Amino acid sequence: MIMHRLMKHFMKAIVAFSLFMAVGVAQAGYAQTIRNNSNSMIAKIESDGTVRNSSNSYIGRIYSDGDIRDGSNRLLGKLCSNGDVRDSSNSYMGKIESDGTVRNRSNAYLGKVYQDGTVRNSSNSVIGYAKDVPMRYAALYFFFDFFD
Repeated sequence: MIMHRLMKHFMKAIVAFSLFMAVGVAQAGYAQTIRNNSNSMIAKIESDGTVRNSSNSYIGRIYSDGDIRDGSNRLLGKLCSNGDVRDSSNSYMGKIESDGTVRNRSNAYLGKVYQDGTVRNSSNSVIGYAKDVPMRYAALYFFFDFFD
């Protein structure tokens, strides 16, 4: 009985450590890549929201408060906690739903960012990949053109 309890606690510790390591690696400052449908890197987003182009030049940042700023720190828009996307004038541009579905200001379906990082447009064609990139960040990049 004691051995069974010890083994159970040991297994919980291993699971917790594995989760910690997985989250830690994804958030430890490593940039995650945004790729086009040919699987070529077109940008990367660092764990702090910094966005860099394929030449590694700083092109903007998505801040934890939702502000989206360009390389000159000019406000481009905002990603609200409810998924609403707003431009620099606070006008509604669209929405990123919790399942990765992206809609425009008229509520028309633009596409979706899937859990595995695949990004598909409204015709269900793959337009890119964003593995390990937060779903909302990938949606901002592919569907709202803040970082051209």
